[in-house]
Amino acid sequence: MAKKKAKKKVTKVNTKELEFKDAFKYPFNRPGGMLNILWLLLPIIGWFPLFGYTIRIIKNFVKGDFKELPSFSFGSDFKLGFFMFFKSIPFAIVYYVILMATQKIQMLYILVAIFLGVFVAPVLTINFFKKETIGSYFEFTKLDYVFENIGDYLIAILKSIGLGLIFLVMMLVLVGIPASAFTKNIFLADFYRRKVK
Repeated sequence: MAKKKAKKKVTKVNTKELEFKDAFKYPFNRPGGMLNILWLLLPIIGWFPLFGYTIRIIKNFVKGDFKELPSFSFGSDFKLGFFMFFKSIPFAIVYYVILMATQKIQMLYILVAIFLGVFVAPVLTINFFKKETIGSYFEFTKLDYVFENIGDYLIAILKSIGLGLIFLVMMLVLVGIPASAFTKNIFLADFYRRKVK
């Protein structure tokens, strides 16, 4: 008898694009989570756990979890934020050196700053948050997915700007501050989830 071939389990990846309304509603699905922005008022001690918390939010986005803000955990978020901050220093140095090398030519400086800020840093930062390694901040091959899907990427940028403007207006009633902070990269993380391998 011929042996039956074992069927490989295929995991379906949700490639459905995040809708604008769902991105807008995200921080309000668990309003209490927005109070974690208050850690910003506590220098150093509050900044590291808030950074770690923000990283966890982005990691959830990359997994396709847009349900609600996660629960805050001071200890683990502080540890994550602390170590990720120091791991990000090499990339920050390279980024700064490139900008400083072009500052004498104003137009070149502006073009390089826009290119790095719009097309390079966002995807590499999300990649860094996902993998948590220094090397992942320098995986420049990930940028191929940006330029191969440039239309989709630019739409994600425009959606990010649109959502940011809405929350900017809502800052008049303060709620826009945490809403903006915790959804800043939601569309770019969604792009990464769907397009970057």
